[in-house]
Amino acid sequence: MEALVQQIENYKQEITTFNSGDAETFRIKYLGTKGLVKTIMGEMKNVAPENKKAAGQLLNEFKLFAEAKYEALQQSTTNNQQQTTNDTDFTLPGDNLPLGSRHPISIVRNKIVSIFQRLGFAVAEGPEIEDDFHNFSALNLPENHPARDMQDTFYISQNPDWLLRTHTSSVQVREMEKGKLPIRIICPGRVYRNETISARAHCFFHQVEGLYIAEKVSFADLKQTLYFFVQEMFGKDVKVRFRPSYFPFTEPSAEMDISCLICGGKGCNVCKHTGWVEILGCGMVHPAVLENCGIDSNKYTGFAFGMGIERITMLKYQIKDLRLFSENDVRFLKQFTSAV
Repeated sequence: MEALVQQIENYKQEITTFNSGDAETFRIKYLGTKGLVKTIMGEMKNVAPENKKAAGQLLNEFKLFAEAKYEALQQSTTNNQQQTTNDTDFTLPGDNLPLGSRHPISIVRNKIVSIFQRLGFAVAEGPEIEDDFHNFSALNLPENHPARDMQDTFYISQNPDWLLRTHTSSVQVREMEKGKLPIRIICPGRVYRNETISARAHCFFHQVEGLYIAEKVSFADLKQTLYFFVQEMFGKDVKVRFRPSYFPFTEPSAEMDISCLICGGKGCNVCKHTGWVEILGCGMVHPAVLENCGIDSNKYTGFAFGMGIERITMLKYQIKDLRLFSENDVRFLKQFTSAV
């Protein structure tokens, strides 16, 4: 009994001098499941029967003493928190938060969409994982067609008929399959090609493709549409030229060039000293493509075009390295805060 009394006195002294100020630390050490109060309560089994009543009173007093100390520590913590809150000066100005900006690709994409919407084009979107038919076959590129070699493709190993789309022309196919004519759409989106990453190429990039199908659509309609786009995007003074080209899904086909914006058409490294820079491919929709999508090629004609958004952005802002668009360098992106 005397040993228990001495032990309680020692613990009381320890509790009285506890000065860490942390109520939770005190609770765990003294009042927790494995705390000192629980431990000393277990000493009752060693007390002689005639002393159990007196020992029980001592232990209860000790427990109440420890709980009172815990409540005092809690109150002290609450008062300190309230004092800290009261010391806050809410009249001080807030911290300045840095303003974000749209990515240059998004800025130019929105600009392109806005220009064509003014001409009555609607926006159409489709899946980035496509099947072979919508990405190739419907566009007059049957299996083993040599033009498929022009686009290094990412195929899905789980199913060889699935692939990451190499162009947004697959969206045009899906819209033509709906059979709702006339069609006047643009198809912006991300596309993928298995290319070596460099200053002029990447394994993914962004495209905007356009499609207009109705009765009596001509190449003249295509040219005037693209003339309007170039003047709205780059200004009235930019020169334009069309060069004959080949695409399996259009006939006749053409490449569209504009005078180099960096050298003003005088010749530089960007335009390879020709004074011209290619910006898009275009042409009249091939009759086979129309028939593959269930459209009568004897009644309807149409034109299509496609451009890389990265190339348009590089020309507009005179950026010489394609990799800057995907590096997420804040120093680069901050330059476009005022361009939105």
